[in-house]
Amino acid sequence: MHRDTVVVAGGRPEPTHDAPVNPPVVLTSTYRGVGTVAEGDRSYARLTNPTWEAFEDVLAQLEGAPCPALSYASGMAAITGALSLVPVGGTLVVPRHSYQGTLQLARRWQDRGIFTVRTVDIADTAATLAALDGADMLWIESPTNPVLEVADLPALLRGARERAVLTAVDNTFGTPLLQQPLALGADLVVHSATKYLAGHSDVIMGAVVCASQPLRDRLHSQRSLEGGIPGPFEAWLALRGVRTLAVRLERSMASAAELAHRLQRHPAVARVRYPGLPEDPGHERAAAQMHGGFGAVLAVVPHVDDAAAVEELVSRLRVWTPATSLGGVESLVERRRRHHDEPGSVPENLLRLSVGIENVEDLWQDLRAGLDRLVDR
Repeated sequence: MHRDTVVVAGGRPEPTHDAPVNPPVVLTSTYRGVGTVAEGDRSYARLTNPTWEAFEDVLAQLEGAPCPALSYASGMAAITGALSLVPVGGTLVVPRHSYQGTLQLARRWQDRGIFTVRTVDIADTAATLAALDGADMLWIESPTNPVLEVADLPALLRGARERAVLTAVDNTFGTPLLQQPLALGADLVVHSATKYLAGHSDVIMGAVVCASQPLRDRLHSQRSLEGGIPGPFEAWLALRGVRTLAVRLERSMASAAELAHRLQRHPAVARVRYPGLPEDPGHERAAAQMHGGFGAVLAVVPHVDDAAAVEELVSRLRVWTPATSLGGVESLVERRRRHHDEPGSVPENLLRLSVGIENVEDLWQDLRAGLDRLVDR
């Protein structure tokens, strides 16, 4: 089946007579059983839950994985699980522009002497490959958060495999509808299911998809011991969100591409970053994967470099919601450097826009009014 059919058809109960169309929310802490626990038996709800499994099955189908995904209590829990595969004393290679939670966690573990961190410009393929010598894991974001650099995934994953370096790709921005890193050779795919998968800004959840059963077994054992599991209701909400992923993403991407072109022409805008946009770095790589643009997140740098003026612009918007996060039905905007842990190479005035499903003309009129005020300053 095509992936936009899988989002609707996957993870359903067995199609027997009188069966429910949707999987139930299974609220239990344990399961009945007698005698020795056998392989495949349910024994305790920290280990497995049928509601998680429905979500895990459909995500595995979407990512083309040979085994079910693993759901986690949050995107950070999923990131923590994946990074735990870096051996003590090992080396992690990570993009200098990444989700700040990933960078904070990696640096904290480096400060504790658990492993060494090498940061790279992930869009510089040659430099990234050179940094893999002696490394244990390559962490990839493409597009990166929040600068939206595009990595050459086939080249980096091939180079990592040749060097026996484990690879993990954070596919939160791309979603499995736009790119499938496992098919390109990745060992792990990580999602903040909070974002596009759940899609309604009402769930905190994460997931890891593995390229092999042994990797999954290893992470499942760790998740069971450390307890980073989601609640059944959160898993059910995430699965319900997946049902509309294709139509939400299609609408958001069309609006994002249109807004990117209009923003490029506005006199208050110095630069627009949107993968696939002509004259933007990574255009050819992104355009080859998705005509007209890639994803629904924009990075906009106004000519005015005064952080206070940019914050004032954000505060005056009425259709756009000033908030962190992304991938929901509502359009969100924020100045990323308001977070003190954001890398210093991110411009003070950079705005990250997550385009939702509102009417694009309303989104544009709201943005244009704010940008016009910057021109008049």
